[in-house]
Amino acid sequence: MTSTDGPTADEPAAPTPYGELRDQLATLTTEAFRPDLAEIDRLPTEEIARLMNGEDATVPAAVATQLPAIAAAVDATAARMARGGRLIYAGAGTAGRMGVLDASECPPTFNTDPADVIGLIAGGPGAMVTSVEGAEDSPELAASDLDALAVGERDTVVGVSASGRTPYAVGAVRHARRLGALTVGLSCNAGSALGAAAEHAVEVVVGPELVTGSTRLKAGTAQKLVLNMLSTITMIRLGKTYGNLMVDVRASNDKLRARSRRIVSLATGAPDGAIEAALTATGGEVKDAILTILGGVDAATAARLLAEADGHLREALAGAGPTR
Repeated sequence: MTSTDGPTADEPAAPTPYGELRDQLATLTTEAFRPDLAEIDRLPTEEIARLMNGEDATVPAAVATQLPAIAAAVDATAARMARGGRLIYAGAGTAGRMGVLDASECPPTFNTDPADVIGLIAGGPGAMVTSVEGAEDSPELAASDLDALAVGERDTVVGVSASGRTPYAVGAVRHARRLGALTVGLSCNAGSALGAAAEHAVEVVVGPELVTGSTRLKAGTAQKLVLNMLSTITMIRLGKTYGNLMVDVRASNDKLRARSRRIVSLATGAPDGAIEAALTATGGEVKDAILTILGGVDAATAARLLAEADGHLREALAGAGPTR
């Protein structure tokens, strides 16, 4: 009697651990292997840097193909935020960190409440610096994280995933949609599960990475560019800028206090003394200060006009009288 250590010719091979997922990853553009770069580690450092820079230069063009989808997502998001909704990003690993980064930049940039734009990363805040094993594989964790925020129909949830298949991101979008929230799926592969789950699919196909298996490279750059657009243009639509001036800046340090004065100067052309007086009268609020100068109103009236215009400076100026 002969014993064998493996299947005979007539027996099927035992399934390989994670074989199905491995095969799935092999179909993704972001996971594709580039034989032409197989010996990149033998190249001079400057040549590797040149190759990487050339790869990065292709990302904006890939984003450009998705501008109509991005614009539609922005308009829908702004409409809900104007009614008191929130913008919530949900992702794992690099994608989650990109969302948390974008959310954290909104309060100092646009003077938003920290609760207005929120970044969720699989595994919680600790996952920003330390990998939390298994967190990205749990759609249930995503649902729990959204439930903790009491997500509702005025909110927008953006699932972020380079592959477009991350269970945490897909689960977040599916659960948010069940709750009536607006949903956006941002990925770097066409025909993704994330895009299919969301009302608005933004699929920026950046192609294979310089280093196979590292989607923090071109895919991460693409995510950062799109998230910049989603938050910035939404804030423009919500009246957080006057032209291209960041008039809702929160002056929380010396640099931002100096920037506030420069913005008021650029908007009004007023002398320094008038700018200081306006900022003092309005408690340092740039938008209010501009309105007092250009509209010829006092601080209290400026505050009222802005409130009536839902924070839109141009509309408040139209109600105040002459402008520059």
